[in-house]
Amino acid sequence: MVTGAEEPGLRVIAPSVAGGGYDLTARSLARGWAAEGVVVDDVLVLPGSGGVVGLNRLALEQGNDRLLLVMGLGLVGALSTTPSDHEIADVTPIARLVTEPEVVLVPAASPLRTLADLTNAWQQDPAALQFAGGSAEGGPDGLFRTQLARTVGVDPRASEYRVFDGGGELLPALLTGEVDVATTGVSEYLDQIASGTVRALAVSSSERVDGIDAPTLREQGVDLDFDNWRGILAPPGLPPERVDRLIADVTALVGSPLWQEILAQNGWRDALLTGDDFASFLREQADLVRSTIDPPTDG
Repeated sequence: MVTGAEEPGLRVIAPSVAGGGYDLTARSLARGWAAEGVVVDDVLVLPGSGGVVGLNRLALEQGNDRLLLVMGLGLVGALSTTPSDHEIADVTPIARLVTEPEVVLVPAASPLRTLADLTNAWQQDPAALQFAGGSAEGGPDGLFRTQLARTVGVDPRASEYRVFDGGGELLPALLTGEVDVATTGVSEYLDQIASGTVRALAVSSSERVDGIDAPTLREQGVDLDFDNWRGILAPPGLPPERVDRLIADVTALVGSPLWQEILAQNGWRDALLTGDDFASFLREQADLVRSTIDPPTDG
């Protein structure tokens, strides 16, 4: 066990509104690390521009080895569409932690009872449906909707996609029927799905998700798998030994029984990737986002 009892505790930035996926991940990280003797003094909620505000704050903390940023595909996507003073290459990749499936949700009172109902309505009159997600077009919710649209033969630009800053802001719009369909991460809506206040039409993973009574896309004839992911970045200018220590702390965490419980509680899957391998993955994800948002054309 790696302990930090004689050191200042860590501060973890969650670059979304309270209750969003980044916030949930940051607080789960703090809970898991506490059991391993790694102290997290504070989770700092710092929303704005899909995580770009948090990244810019992190990039200014040269050499600060007590500060971390929870991030994920949403930040990669936001950087593709939002002006920023800094890029991910300006900071220090530590680890990818988890993957999380997306879920297609509708209000409980929606006439859309199945994924087939949704795809039929979407194909017949795409402009009549209003979609929403907790990330920008380039983030996981927007990317998933775009890929789903193309897979079922719909131009994603033909229906409106409203952007909310995380699941905490999206939920009221879905519950009131202000939007017709939400594409979002499963962890933020497990309670609402279980209570029946929203209806899950499909999950995006290759296998069903425990606690959600909804089939996969492939089970319903849609040839698509999609997963969001989340990880950790540190400020620039950290000495190699400190980076190694942070990676060791993460590795110890993900091997713990408590972390396995946290994964199961949130519908997450272990996806540990560290250091240079994580840096390479981040570059690949940036390429994926660009190709999805602006696909190549024939001719």
